[in-house]
Amino acid sequence: MQVKELITQVKKIEIKTRRTVDELCAGAYRSVFKGRGIEFDEVREYTEDDDVRDIDWNVTARMGTPYIKKYIEERELNVIIAVDASSSLLFGSKNKTKFEKAIEISALLTFSAIRNHDKVGLLFFTDKKEFYLPPKSGKPHGMRIIRELLAQKYPNSKTNISAALSSLMNLLKKRSVIFLLTDLMDENDFSKEIRIIAKKHDLIVVRILDRLEKNIPKACIIELEDSENGDFLSFDARRKELIENFAKFSQEIHKRNEDICKRANADLIDIDCTEDILKPLMKFFRMREKFRK
Repeated sequence: MQVKELITQVKKIEIKTRRTVDELCAGAYRSVFKGRGIEFDEVREYTEDDDVRDIDWNVTARMGTPYIKKYIEERELNVIIAVDASSSLLFGSKNKTKFEKAIEISALLTFSAIRNHDKVGLLFFTDKKEFYLPPKSGKPHGMRIIRELLAQKYPNSKTNISAALSSLMNLLKKRSVIFLLTDLMDENDFSKEIRIIAKKHDLIVVRILDRLEKNIPKACIIELEDSENGDFLSFDARRKELIENFAKFSQEIHKRNEDICKRANADLIDIDCTEDILKPLMKFFRMREKFRK
């Protein structure tokens, strides 16, 4: 992609996501993620509605009347967007691939974080760490993330979620909110790494799937190619038992991955490649806000 074309694409994404960011940030994003701590604001006189545990005894002794310390929450967060750039995300049954959907979601999350004055970073991974941009705040940094999202390409790449999460554990020195954008199509066992990173960080797995990966419609002869290892599979999709077996196999894989996330206490958001992204994201934020209350 030429530089001029890239700049045009970045501007288009910013314009396209602006209204969606406004909707997402209208309390939802900000209220869900807590800051990394609290900082001192001021002292004031104690009232009967205050907690006695907040009394500052040193100030009280000097002033001769009870005073309490008042704190405010530190809002700035570390947000990491980890994007699976392996070949399996190049699939899409309609006008958008799973990888293009991942870019769209990443752009929305990036602008939401920047809008709320959070630091945001980016990780691209396949079967290894491909690219890492450390968290930083400010619109120029957000625009750079969008440029990187549009420019990075990793054809014929396999997936290793474990390696990506291990890299993040080494890279991140403080607690962060991690959005893991992937289809979870990985032959390797990543349950241990998800459990470890979810203990230290706030992990949200955004699983991007295409409806044809769950149910194959009746057709004639279907030929499938594994985008990561090149293997071919051909079968007669008119046969009812084959369609049923495919659906069952697919369901088992997705259920296994859901159980891995659940056991690790990692949140899971399912987004269909063919649908709008705002509805499932808003549903997740509202559910989590309700849970926190």
